[in-house]
Amino acid sequence: MDILKLFGENLRKYRMNLGISQEKFAEMCNLHRTYISDVERGQRNISLNNIQKIADAIGIETYKLFL
Repeated sequence: MDILKLFGENLRKYRMNLGISQEKFAEMCNLHRTYISDVERGQRNISLNNIQKIADAIGIETYKLFL
């Protein structure tokens, strides 16, 4: 499976489980909403720094976004 798509699908799953919108989640990560949308669709090659921001905002260990 494509690692970007896997990451994006996992991100969407965790975000939806928290019951928050992409816009609210983007604010929590200090990222733009369209960036979060692109990541969730596997359309963005995400940096390690932003992966950590996302994991911190969700409240999980970083590696779980890749499982």
